[in-house]
Amino acid sequence: MRRFVSAPAVDVAARKVYTRNRQPLGEAVGASRNPVDVFVGARLRLRRTIAGFSQQKLGETVNLTFQQIQKYEKGANRVSASRMFQFAHVLGVSPAYFFEGIELYLGPQGAAAALPGFAETPDAYEAGPAKPDVVFNRESLELMRAFARISTPEVRQRLFELVKAVAEAENPMT
Repeated sequence: MRRFVSAPAVDVAARKVYTRNRQPLGEAVGASRNPVDVFVGARLRLRRTIAGFSQQKLGETVNLTFQQIQKYEKGANRVSASRMFQFAHVLGVSPAYFFEGIELYLGPQGAAAALPGFAETPDAYEAGPAKPDVVFNRESLELMRAFARISTPEVRQRLFELVKAVAEAENPMT
């Protein structure tokens, strides 16, 4: 059984090999977050907000602290498959929901960068990367939540068309 020593005398190469949970150090501490984890966390936050859950309430529902929910939402902690299944059940979506749109978020080179050695670089995508700062900001989340409360399909469709028309008028596609 290996013992983990935190003494300063341990050489740098040995410390990079393992952390307490035996993940490579670059993935666990100080490295940039994996874009897939950040995306899944943002989708968790989006769905939580739309469903009307606070971090505290969602945490209580799945026996976690609100701090753990925050870490998942920021992409600081990776969501396990069993935990994702639990979140999906509580939030009323399928587990696949957390990955919807990931190709646009990662962009043309994203899949290859997120999983080096496991994916070929795609030639091109129809759209560039999504703007998470716009898609997942408070105003957008509140708009989506309000839109979801509209029960008449015709009203929803007309509102959708109105928003598209305003967006097109402000930023005509070339």
